[in-house]
Amino acid sequence: MMKEIFLQKLKEEFVPALGCTEPVAVAFAAAKAREILALQPERVEFHVSGNIFKNGMGVGIPGSGMVGLSIAGALGALGGNPNAGLEVLDGINNDTMELAKTFVDEGNVKTDVKYDVPKLYIECICYNGENSGRVIIQDRHTNIVSEERNGEVLFNKEADSESKSGTDFSQWSFSKIYEFVNTLDVSDITFIEKGIALNKSIAEEGLKGNYGLQVGKSMLLNIKKGLLSEDLMNRSIMMTAAASDARMAGSSMPVMSNCGSGNQGISVTLPVVIAAEELEVEHEKLLRALALALLITIYMKSFVGQLSALCGVLLSTAGAACGITYIMGGTFQQLGMTLKNMTGSVTGMICDGAKYGCSHKISASVSAAIQSSLLAMNHNCLNGMNGIIDDDVEATIRNIGRLANEGMEVTDEVILKTMLEKMNKVS
Repeated sequence: MMKEIFLQKLKEEFVPALGCTEPVAVAFAAAKAREILALQPERVEFHVSGNIFKNGMGVGIPGSGMVGLSIAGALGALGGNPNAGLEVLDGINNDTMELAKTFVDEGNVKTDVKYDVPKLYIECICYNGENSGRVIIQDRHTNIVSEERNGEVLFNKEADSESKSGTDFSQWSFSKIYEFVNTLDVSDITFIEKGIALNKSIAEEGLKGNYGLQVGKSMLLNIKKGLLSEDLMNRSIMMTAAASDARMAGSSMPVMSNCGSGNQGISVTLPVVIAAEELEVEHEKLLRALALALLITIYMKSFVGQLSALCGVLLSTAGAACGITYIMGGTFQQLGMTLKNMTGSVTGMICDGAKYGCSHKISASVSAAIQSSLLAMNHNCLNGMNGIIDDDVEATIRNIGRLANEGMEVTDEVILKTMLEKMNKVS
Protein backbone atom coordinates (compact mmCIF):
# COMPACT_ATOMS: atom_id res chain seq x y z
CA MET A 1 0.00 0.00 0.00
CA MET A 2 2.81 2.46 0.85
CA LYS A 3 4.35 1.84 -2.57
CA GLU A 4 1.27 3.20 -4.32
CA ILE A 5 0.99 6.11 -1.87
CA PHE A 6 4.61 7.12 -2.42
CA LEU A 7 4.34 6.86 -6.21
CA GLN A 8 1.10 8.83 -6.32
CA LYS A 9 2.53 11.58 -4.13
CA LEU A 10 5.63 11.85 -6.28
CA LYS A 11 3.45 12.31 -9.36
CA GLU A 12 1.28 14.90 -7.60
CA GLU A 13 4.15 17.02 -6.27
CA PHE A 14 6.86 16.72 -8.95
CA VAL A 15 5.19 18.67 -11.75
CA PRO A 16 6.17 21.27 -14.39
CA ALA A 17 5.75 24.98 -13.62
CA LEU A 18 6.38 28.06 -15.74
CA GLY A 19 7.49 30.96 -13.56
CA CYS A 20 7.47 31.39 -9.79
CA THR A 21 4.56 29.39 -8.41
CA GLU A 22 2.96 32.13 -6.28
CA PRO A 23 2.45 34.71 -9.08
CA VAL A 24 1.64 31.82 -11.41
CA ALA A 25 -1.08 30.72 -9.00
CA VAL A 26 -2.41 34.29 -9.12
CA ALA A 27 -2.40 34.10 -12.94
CA PHE A 28 -4.20 30.75 -12.76
CA ALA A 29 -6.88 32.23 -10.47
CA ALA A 30 -7.34 35.13 -12.92
CA ALA A 31 -7.62 32.80 -15.91
CA LYS A 32 -10.27 30.79 -14.09
CA ALA A 33 -12.16 33.93 -13.01
CA ARG A 34 -12.16 35.16 -16.64
CA GLU A 35 -13.49 31.80 -17.77
CA ILE A 36 -16.35 32.07 -15.26
CA LEU A 37 -17.04 35.68 -16.26
CA ALA A 38 -17.23 34.53 -19.90
CA LEU A 39 -16.33 38.07 -21.01
CA GLN A 40 -13.10 39.99 -21.50
CA PRO A 41 -12.24 41.56 -18.11
CA GLU A 42 -12.25 45.34 -17.84
CA ARG A 43 -10.66 45.31 -14.39
CA VAL A 44 -9.37 42.71 -11.95
CA GLU A 45 -9.08 42.60 -8.15
CA PHE A 46 -6.90 40.31 -6.07
CA HIS A 47 -7.08 39.75 -2.32
CA VAL A 48 -4.17 37.55 -1.24
CA SER A 49 -2.54 36.26 1.92
CA GLY A 50 0.65 37.86 3.16
CA ASN A 51 2.75 34.91 2.05
CA ILE A 52 1.40 35.08 -1.51
CA PHE A 53 2.01 38.83 -1.54
CA LYS A 54 5.62 38.59 -0.36
CA ASN A 55 6.40 35.80 -2.84
CA GLY A 56 5.08 37.83 -5.76
CA MET A 57 6.43 41.28 -4.96
CA GLY A 58 9.91 41.05 -6.47
CA VAL A 59 9.99 38.05 -8.80
CA GLY A 60 10.26 38.22 -12.59
CA ILE A 61 7.23 37.14 -14.63
CA PRO A 62 8.12 34.98 -17.68
CA GLY A 63 8.45 36.92 -20.92
CA SER A 64 7.30 40.24 -19.50
CA GLY A 65 10.49 41.90 -18.29
CA MET A 66 8.42 42.97 -15.28
CA VAL A 67 8.04 41.82 -11.69
CA GLY A 68 5.07 41.41 -9.37
CA LEU A 69 1.58 40.05 -8.98
CA SER A 70 -0.12 42.75 -11.07
CA ILE A 71 1.47 41.76 -14.36
CA ALA A 72 1.08 38.06 -13.56
CA GLY A 73 -2.60 38.59 -12.80
CA ALA A 74 -3.15 40.68 -15.93
CA LEU A 75 -1.54 38.02 -18.12
CA GLY A 76 -3.68 35.34 -16.56
CA ALA A 77 -6.85 37.41 -16.92
CA LEU A 78 -6.24 38.43 -20.53
CA GLY A 79 -4.65 35.35 -22.04
CA GLY A 80 -3.88 32.59 -19.54
CA ASN A 81 -4.94 29.02 -20.19
CA PRO A 82 -7.31 28.08 -17.33
CA ASN A 83 -6.78 24.38 -18.04
CA ALA A 84 -2.99 24.42 -17.82
CA GLY A 85 -2.48 24.61 -14.04
CA LEU A 86 0.99 25.92 -13.16
CA GLU A 87 1.77 26.29 -16.87
CA VAL A 88 -1.08 28.80 -17.26
CA LEU A 89 1.22 31.37 -18.92
CA ASP A 90 2.66 28.98 -21.49
CA GLY A 91 2.00 30.23 -25.01
CA ILE A 92 1.30 33.87 -24.13
CA ASN A 93 2.01 35.86 -27.32
CA ASN A 94 3.52 39.33 -27.70
CA ASP A 95 0.17 40.99 -28.40
CA THR A 96 -1.28 39.68 -25.14
CA MET A 97 1.90 40.70 -23.33
CA GLU A 98 1.62 44.29 -24.54
CA LEU A 99 -2.10 44.36 -23.78
CA ALA A 100 -1.40 43.16 -20.22
CA LYS A 101 1.27 45.82 -19.67
CA THR A 102 -1.16 48.54 -20.79
CA PHE A 103 -3.87 46.99 -18.60
CA VAL A 104 -1.58 47.34 -15.55
CA ASP A 105 -0.36 50.83 -16.50
CA GLU A 106 -3.95 52.05 -16.73
CA GLY A 107 -4.64 50.91 -13.17
CA ASN A 108 -6.99 48.08 -14.04
CA VAL A 109 -5.39 45.63 -11.60
CA LYS A 110 -5.77 46.09 -7.84
CA THR A 111 -4.03 43.88 -5.27
CA ASP A 112 -4.23 43.98 -1.49
CA VAL A 113 -3.32 41.78 1.45
CA LYS A 114 -6.15 39.92 3.16
CA TYR A 115 -5.62 39.00 6.79
CA ASP A 116 -6.93 36.11 8.90
CA VAL A 117 -6.86 33.71 5.96
CA PRO A 118 -4.71 30.62 5.31
CA LYS A 119 -1.08 31.22 4.38
CA LEU A 120 -1.83 30.24 0.79
CA TYR A 121 -4.92 32.21 -0.20
CA ILE A 122 -5.82 33.91 -3.48
CA GLU A 123 -9.15 35.57 -4.22
CA CYS A 124 -9.60 36.96 -7.74
CA ILE A 125 -12.57 38.89 -9.12
CA CYS A 126 -12.76 39.76 -12.82
CA TYR A 127 -15.25 42.49 -13.81
CA ASN A 128 -16.93 43.50 -17.04
CA GLY A 129 -19.50 46.20 -16.39
CA GLU A 130 -21.93 44.82 -13.81
CA ASN A 131 -20.81 41.25 -14.44
CA SER A 132 -18.23 39.46 -12.30
CA GLY A 133 -16.43 36.15 -12.05
CA ARG A 134 -14.89 35.21 -8.71
CA VAL A 135 -12.47 32.42 -7.74
CA ILE A 136 -10.82 31.48 -4.44
CA ILE A 137 -7.72 29.29 -4.25
CA GLN A 138 -6.61 27.97 -0.87
CA ASP A 139 -3.95 25.76 0.73
CA ARG A 140 -2.40 24.58 -2.54
CA HIS A 141 -1.46 26.55 -5.64
CA THR A 142 -4.15 25.19 -7.96
CA ASN A 143 -6.74 24.15 -5.36
CA ILE A 144 -9.92 26.05 -6.20
CA VAL A 145 -12.39 26.02 -3.31
CA SER A 146 -14.98 28.50 -4.61
CA GLU A 147 -16.35 29.82 -7.90
CA GLU A 148 -19.04 32.49 -8.35
CA ARG A 149 -20.62 34.38 -11.26
CA ASN A 150 -22.49 37.60 -10.48
CA GLY A 151 -22.68 36.56 -6.84
CA GLU A 152 -24.18 33.15 -7.60
CA VAL A 153 -22.20 30.24 -6.18
CA LEU A 154 -21.30 27.81 -8.95
CA PHE A 155 -18.91 25.63 -6.98
CA ASN A 156 -17.85 25.39 -3.37
CA LYS A 157 -15.94 22.81 -1.40
CA GLU A 158 -14.17 22.41 1.89
CA ALA A 159 -10.57 23.56 1.77
CA ASP A 160 -8.37 20.75 0.51
CA SER A 161 -5.51 20.85 2.99
CA GLU A 162 -2.89 18.14 3.21
CA SER A 163 -4.80 16.27 5.89
CA LYS A 164 -7.99 16.31 3.80
CA SER A 165 -6.44 15.43 0.44
CA GLY A 166 -6.14 11.71 1.08
CA THR A 167 -2.51 11.90 2.18
CA ASP A 168 -2.15 10.53 5.68
CA PHE A 169 1.38 11.47 6.61
CA SER A 170 1.06 9.67 9.93
CA GLN A 171 1.75 6.54 7.88
CA TRP A 172 4.99 7.95 6.52
CA SER A 173 8.45 7.62 8.05
CA PHE A 174 12.08 8.08 7.13
CA SER A 175 12.62 4.32 7.24
CA LYS A 176 9.60 3.54 5.05
CA ILE A 177 10.84 5.96 2.41
CA TYR A 178 14.25 4.29 2.48
CA GLU A 179 12.71 0.82 2.17
CA PHE A 180 10.53 1.94 -0.75
CA VAL A 181 13.47 3.44 -2.65
CA ASN A 182 15.51 0.26 -2.31
CA THR A 183 12.71 -2.12 -3.34
CA LEU A 184 10.80 -0.24 -6.05
CA ASP A 185 10.86 -1.24 -9.69
CA VAL A 186 12.88 1.56 -11.28
CA SER A 187 10.54 1.56 -14.29
CA ASP A 188 7.89 3.04 -11.97
CA ILE A 189 9.87 6.27 -11.52
CA THR A 190 11.15 6.98 -15.03
CA PHE A 191 8.85 10.03 -15.05
CA ILE A 192 11.52 11.69 -12.88
CA GLU A 193 13.71 11.89 -15.98
CA LYS A 194 11.58 14.77 -17.30
CA GLY A 195 12.48 16.75 -14.20
CA ILE A 196 16.17 16.10 -14.77
CA ALA A 197 15.92 17.36 -18.35
CA LEU A 198 13.87 20.48 -17.54
CA ASN A 199 15.98 21.57 -14.59
CA LYS A 200 19.30 20.97 -16.34
CA SER A 201 18.09 22.95 -19.36
CA ILE A 202 17.19 26.04 -17.34
CA ALA A 203 20.49 25.76 -15.45
CA GLU A 204 22.36 25.86 -18.76
CA GLU A 205 20.24 28.86 -19.79
CA GLY A 206 21.16 30.59 -16.54
CA LEU A 207 24.85 30.13 -17.32
CA LYS A 208 24.44 31.62 -20.81
CA GLY A 209 22.19 34.60 -20.08
CA ASN A 210 22.50 37.61 -17.79
CA TYR A 211 19.77 36.70 -15.33
CA GLY A 212 19.18 38.28 -11.95
CA LEU A 213 22.11 38.25 -9.56
CA GLN A 214 24.05 35.89 -11.89
CA VAL A 215 25.27 33.74 -9.00
CA GLY A 216 25.76 30.71 -11.21
CA LYS A 217 27.28 32.60 -14.12
CA SER A 218 29.68 34.43 -11.79
CA MET A 219 30.91 31.08 -10.49
CA LEU A 220 31.46 29.87 -14.06
CA LEU A 221 33.49 33.00 -14.86
CA ASN A 222 35.60 32.50 -11.74
CA ILE A 223 36.19 28.85 -12.66
CA LYS A 224 37.43 29.99 -16.08
CA LYS A 225 39.71 32.54 -14.35
CA GLY A 226 41.17 29.77 -12.19
CA LEU A 227 39.85 31.30 -8.97
CA LEU A 228 37.54 28.32 -8.35
CA SER A 229 37.88 24.67 -9.23
CA GLU A 230 35.13 22.81 -11.10
CA ASP A 231 34.58 20.13 -8.46
CA LEU A 232 31.52 18.45 -6.99
CA MET A 233 30.82 21.28 -4.57
CA ASN A 234 31.26 24.20 -6.95
CA ARG A 235 29.58 22.59 -9.93
CA SER A 236 26.54 21.67 -7.83
CA ILE A 237 26.24 25.21 -6.46
CA MET A 238 26.85 26.77 -9.88
CA MET A 239 24.24 24.73 -11.76
CA THR A 240 21.55 25.01 -9.09
CA ALA A 241 22.07 28.75 -8.59
CA ALA A 242 22.10 29.35 -12.36
CA ALA A 243 18.74 27.61 -12.72
CA SER A 244 17.30 29.79 -9.97
CA ASP A 245 18.88 32.93 -11.47
CA ALA A 246 17.05 32.30 -14.73
CA ARG A 247 13.77 31.29 -13.16
CA MET A 248 13.49 34.16 -10.69
CA ALA A 249 14.43 36.75 -13.33
CA GLY A 250 11.56 35.71 -15.59
CA SER A 251 12.90 33.09 -17.98
CA SER A 252 10.18 31.60 -20.17
CA MET A 253 11.56 28.09 -19.69
CA PRO A 254 9.58 25.72 -17.44
CA VAL A 255 11.07 23.92 -14.45
CA MET A 256 10.05 20.78 -12.62
CA SER A 257 8.67 21.98 -9.31
CA ASN A 258 8.29 20.04 -6.07
CA CYS A 259 5.76 20.74 -3.31
CA GLY A 260 4.48 23.74 -5.25
CA SER A 261 7.89 25.42 -5.58
CA GLY A 262 10.12 25.66 -8.62
CA ASN A 263 13.17 26.60 -6.56
CA GLN A 264 12.60 23.59 -4.36
CA GLY A 265 12.25 21.38 -7.43
CA ILE A 266 15.50 22.75 -8.82
CA SER A 267 17.45 22.47 -5.57
CA VAL A 268 16.28 18.95 -4.71
CA THR A 269 17.20 17.54 -8.13
CA LEU A 270 20.28 19.26 -9.55
CA PRO A 271 22.75 18.63 -6.69
CA VAL A 272 21.89 14.92 -6.83
CA VAL A 273 22.23 14.86 -10.63
CA ILE A 274 25.62 16.58 -10.47
CA ALA A 275 26.81 14.16 -7.78
CA ALA A 276 25.77 11.21 -9.96
CA GLU A 277 27.63 12.68 -12.93
CA GLU A 278 30.77 13.45 -10.94
CA LEU A 279 30.84 9.98 -9.35
CA GLU A 280 29.75 8.24 -12.57
CA VAL A 281 27.06 6.09 -10.97
CA GLU A 282 24.56 4.11 -13.00
CA HIS A 283 21.34 5.80 -14.09
CA GLU A 284 19.18 3.50 -11.98
CA LYS A 285 20.95 4.60 -8.81
CA LEU A 286 20.41 8.25 -9.76
CA LEU A 287 16.66 7.70 -10.16
CA ARG A 288 16.45 5.92 -6.80
CA ALA A 289 18.45 8.73 -5.16
CA LEU A 290 16.13 11.36 -6.65
CA ALA A 291 13.04 9.46 -5.50
CA LEU A 292 14.57 9.39 -2.00
CA ALA A 293 15.40 13.11 -2.09
CA LEU A 294 11.95 14.08 -3.35
CA LEU A 295 10.05 11.96 -0.83
CA ILE A 296 12.12 13.16 2.12
CA THR A 297 11.42 16.75 1.03
CA ILE A 298 7.69 16.05 0.67
CA TYR A 299 7.63 14.38 4.09
CA MET A 300 9.43 17.28 5.79
CA LYS A 301 7.18 19.76 3.97
CA SER A 302 4.10 18.08 5.47
CA PHE A 303 5.19 19.36 8.90
CA VAL A 304 6.05 22.87 7.68
CA GLY A 305 3.16 23.63 5.31
CA GLN A 306 3.02 25.08 1.80
CA LEU A 307 4.23 28.58 2.73
CA SER A 308 6.22 29.71 5.73
CA ALA A 309 8.70 32.27 7.07
CA LEU A 310 11.19 29.40 6.94
CA CYS A 311 12.96 29.24 3.58
CA GLY A 312 11.73 26.05 1.93
CA VAL A 313 15.07 25.46 0.27
CA LEU A 314 16.23 24.06 3.62
CA LEU A 315 13.81 21.17 3.07
CA SER A 316 14.69 20.57 -0.57
CA THR A 317 18.44 20.68 0.02
CA ALA A 318 18.05 18.40 3.05
CA GLY A 319 16.40 15.96 0.66
CA ALA A 320 19.17 16.53 -1.87
CA ALA A 321 21.82 15.95 0.81
CA CYS A 322 20.27 12.57 1.58
CA GLY A 323 20.17 11.80 -2.14
CA ILE A 324 23.88 12.61 -2.41
CA THR A 325 24.67 10.36 0.56
CA TYR A 326 22.70 7.59 -1.17
CA ILE A 327 24.67 8.20 -4.40
CA MET A 328 27.91 7.80 -2.41
CA GLY A 329 26.76 4.46 -0.97
CA GLY A 330 25.75 5.73 2.45
CA THR A 331 23.85 3.51 4.86
CA PHE A 332 20.44 4.22 6.39
CA GLN A 333 22.21 5.47 9.53
CA GLN A 334 24.34 7.83 7.45
CA LEU A 335 21.20 9.20 5.78
CA GLY A 336 19.89 10.09 9.23
CA MET A 337 23.22 11.71 10.07
CA THR A 338 22.99 13.74 6.88
CA LEU A 339 19.56 15.12 7.73
CA LYS A 340 20.60 15.99 11.28
CA ASN A 341 23.73 17.74 9.98
CA MET A 342 21.54 19.80 7.63
CA THR A 343 19.24 20.73 10.51
CA GLY A 344 22.25 22.19 12.28
CA SER A 345 23.26 24.37 9.33
CA VAL A 346 20.83 26.65 7.42
CA THR A 347 17.62 25.87 9.32
CA GLY A 348 17.09 29.48 10.44
CA MET A 349 17.16 30.94 6.92
CA ILE A 350 14.12 33.18 6.41
CA CYS A 351 11.84 33.44 3.39
CA ASP A 352 11.45 37.14 2.62
CA GLY A 353 9.71 36.59 -0.68
CA ALA A 354 10.54 35.22 -4.10
CA LYS A 355 13.14 37.40 -5.85
CA TYR A 356 16.53 37.46 -7.58
CA GLY A 357 18.28 36.90 -4.24
CA CYS A 358 16.83 33.40 -3.87
CA SER A 359 19.69 32.02 -5.95
CA HIS A 360 22.12 33.37 -3.34
CA LYS A 361 20.28 31.52 -0.58
CA ILE A 362 20.16 28.39 -2.72
CA SER A 363 23.94 28.49 -3.19
CA ALA A 364 24.46 28.55 0.58
CA SER A 365 21.98 25.71 1.08
CA VAL A 366 23.52 23.49 -1.60
CA SER A 367 26.94 24.05 -0.04
CA ALA A 368 25.53 23.01 3.34
CA ALA A 369 23.91 19.95 1.78
CA ILE A 370 27.13 18.63 0.31
CA GLN A 371 29.06 19.39 3.50
CA SER A 372 26.39 17.60 5.56
CA SER A 373 26.61 14.56 3.32
CA LEU A 374 30.41 14.43 3.40
CA LEU A 375 30.40 14.71 7.19
CA ALA A 376 27.93 11.84 7.43
CA MET A 377 30.00 9.69 5.08
CA ASN A 378 32.86 10.18 7.56
CA HIS A 379 30.49 9.21 10.41
CA ASN A 380 30.49 12.76 11.79
CA CYS A 381 27.08 13.84 13.04
CA LEU A 382 25.49 16.50 15.22
CA ASN A 383 23.79 14.86 18.19
CA GLY A 384 20.71 15.63 20.26
CA MET A 385 22.60 18.10 22.45
CA ASN A 386 22.68 20.53 19.51
CA GLY A 387 19.73 22.91 19.45
CA ILE A 388 16.56 21.57 17.83
CA ILE A 389 18.30 18.41 16.65
CA ASP A 390 17.10 15.20 18.27
CA ASP A 391 18.96 11.89 18.29
CA ASP A 392 15.83 10.49 16.63
CA VAL A 393 15.49 11.57 12.97
CA GLU A 394 11.68 11.59 13.12
CA ALA A 395 11.73 13.94 16.11
CA THR A 396 14.23 16.18 14.31
CA ILE A 397 11.87 16.50 11.34
CA ARG A 398 8.95 17.34 13.64
CA ASN A 399 11.10 19.95 15.40
CA ILE A 400 11.73 21.71 12.08
CA GLY A 401 7.97 21.84 11.53
CA ARG A 402 7.44 23.22 15.02
CA LEU A 403 10.04 25.91 14.42
CA ALA A 404 8.36 26.92 11.16
CA ASN A 405 4.79 26.98 12.49
CA GLU A 406 5.15 28.07 16.10
CA GLY A 407 8.52 29.75 16.26
CA MET A 408 8.40 31.87 13.11
CA GLU A 409 4.85 33.27 13.17
CA VAL A 410 6.07 36.63 14.44
CA THR A 411 8.96 36.49 11.96
CA ASP A 412 6.45 36.15 9.14
CA GLU A 413 4.51 39.18 10.37
CA VAL A 414 7.65 41.30 10.67
CA ILE A 415 8.84 40.32 7.19
CA LEU A 416 5.50 41.25 5.63
CA LYS A 417 5.29 44.51 7.59
CA THR A 418 8.80 45.48 6.48
CA MET A 419 8.04 44.70 2.83
CA LEU A 420 4.76 46.63 2.88
CA GLU A 421 6.49 49.65 4.45
CA LYS A 422 9.16 49.52 1.76
CA MET A 423 6.50 49.31 -0.94
CA ASN A 424 4.61 52.27 0.49
CA LYS A 425 7.80 54.37 0.44
CA VAL A 426 8.29 53.58 -3.24
CA SER A 427 4.69 54.42 -4.12
